[in-house]
Amino acid sequence: MIHSIYSNKDVFLRELISNASDALDRLRLESLRDESLQADTSDLHIAIEIDQESRTLTVRDNGIGMSHDGVVELIGTIANSGTAKFLKELRESKDAAASADLIGQFGVGFYSSFMVADEVTLVTRHAGESQGTRWVSSGAGTYTIEPVDDAPQGTSVTMRLKPEDTEDHLYDYASPWKIREIVKQHSDFITWPIRMAPAQPPATAEDEAEEGEEKAPELETVNSMKALWARPKGEVTDEEYHEFYKHISHDWADPLETIRMQAEGTFEYQSLLFIPARAPQDLYMQDRKRGVQLYVKRVFIMDDCEALMPEYLRFIKGVVDAADLSLNVSRETLQQDRQIQLMRRRLVKKVLSTVKDIMSSDAERYATFWKEFGRVLKEGLLGDLENREAILDVCSFASTHDTEQPTTLRGYVERMKDGQEHIYYMTGESRSIMESSPHMEAFRDKGFEVLLLTDPIDELWVDAVPEFDGKQLRSIAKGQVDLDSQDEKDEEAEAEREQRQKDFAELLTWMTTTLSEQVKEVRLSSRLTASPACIVGDTFDVTPALENIYRSMGQNMPQIKRILEINPTHPLVSGLRKAHSERKDDSGLAETAELLHSMALLAEGGELSDPSRFIKLVAERVQQTL
Repeated sequence: MIHSIYSNKDVFLRELISNASDALDRLRLESLRDESLQADTSDLHIAIEIDQESRTLTVRDNGIGMSHDGVVELIGTIANSGTAKFLKELRESKDAAASADLIGQFGVGFYSSFMVADEVTLVTRHAGESQGTRWVSSGAGTYTIEPVDDAPQGTSVTMRLKPEDTEDHLYDYASPWKIREIVKQHSDFITWPIRMAPAQPPATAEDEAEEGEEKAPELETVNSMKALWARPKGEVTDEEYHEFYKHISHDWADPLETIRMQAEGTFEYQSLLFIPARAPQDLYMQDRKRGVQLYVKRVFIMDDCEALMPEYLRFIKGVVDAADLSLNVSRETLQQDRQIQLMRRRLVKKVLSTVKDIMSSDAERYATFWKEFGRVLKEGLLGDLENREAILDVCSFASTHDTEQPTTLRGYVERMKDGQEHIYYMTGESRSIMESSPHMEAFRDKGFEVLLLTDPIDELWVDAVPEFDGKQLRSIAKGQVDLDSQDEKDEEAEAEREQRQKDFAELLTWMTTTLSEQVKEVRLSSRLTASPACIVGDTFDVTPALENIYRSMGQNMPQIKRILEINPTHPLVSGLRKAHSERKDDSGLAETAELLHSMALLAEGGELSDPSRFIKLVAERVQQTL
């Protein structure tokens, strides 16, 4: 049964230490509630004893202990939780202060010892009683139980260890170094001191001379008990925070920001989170891990708790310590319930509000954060609808407003021109390509600011986010563009546009037919002032870059034809219209239309379907000018 519950044999020690910690908690609470209890509380602790010759390991505490009936009930019946029952009684008595320090499931935790032991002996005496109890079992389904007259207060669990078998992940648990390693990993922050004999140096001649004299070694505390998140904020220095961050993150640099949070009420937990100063190397790797460790009352539960932090905040490091959580019976898996969701929501909001505070108070530190984690943070715009506004508030983007400093969306909205209805953006591989794009011409001439989005994730989130602060996000490379204000839309200008549409109607129809393999439509452009043509998409079309992303992910994408917009004021376009009206049967005109489309495709950074043909046509046209 136990082998089917636990996947990591090392946790047997965590479970026994956790049980011992519970027993010490209970003794302290019972002594406060019952002044007549005859119990020694002067030096409450946990001791670990190793006998390498006989290969036994003992975990001992001087806590509350168990009576004979308690042993039968708790140990003889798997997973009967004495602590859980005690906690329930305390809550019913509304003694919240007393119920705050308990964990639970003694039965199953104790039985984890059979993963590493051929035989387990438990000796215990309940505080205030004179007689103890010994329980012995080999884990085969039976046990023996008998009274003991000289048992000390508390409980000791002695395991006769199985032989080492590394292939089965059964390590040498008679090794002091291995035991210290497990304590450090799983129980370092337990409230009570965990004591062991110090590591013994090689024997000297003096030691051999004194061999006959038996000297009990002085025990040393092997756990730090320094749960920084549980100490008052004013008592912890920045150096201690930084040292703790480096310990859990394996990073050599100090964190960019430390975040402390404490939730009280019906569901209590404490958290100590860190924003690193630089992105970890595995940030974009498929087998990456999130960096939040989960504790339950200072007992380590798991190293990579995905349930507590969303994927787009996977760079956050730290610990969350809950007073009580729904775990599976082995305490290795979280049960999905309201408590987990509530913790996650609060932690996310705290992280995002902290980033916003950094943004408003320290531009240099915010710039560091955005450089390292901005791309991954924007992933949250796709899936976290609840926090989308908060994420947008801490995002910044390059724009045409300033060649050096990025802008926030809030800053963009504040600078919008009178009459401007939308937030304009463009996606592309680099700033230089977008700034020289034909799509930018009318916006530059009219003085409209454009966001320049170069991250691959930008291609995805801009379609998922319809607006910010009531303003729609509009791509300057999609749909129709009308930048004229109402004042500029006079009757004379409208009449001129209508006349131009009539003048070019025949050319547009001919070009649409001629280029039907490449484009869905040819139309006049209102966004071009200097270039002869540009390629645009329909309002809801997928961009070429997004097409490539989907194809790289193995998705089959149908070919999407785009729209060719031509500039009616450009000499090349007006000359083509005139030539077509005079020489409709000239085969060279179709090649000119093909060249016009190819040039527009190259201007936006696209790829030609037949580069050699384009070179051939250009060479012929250049030759004709000589």
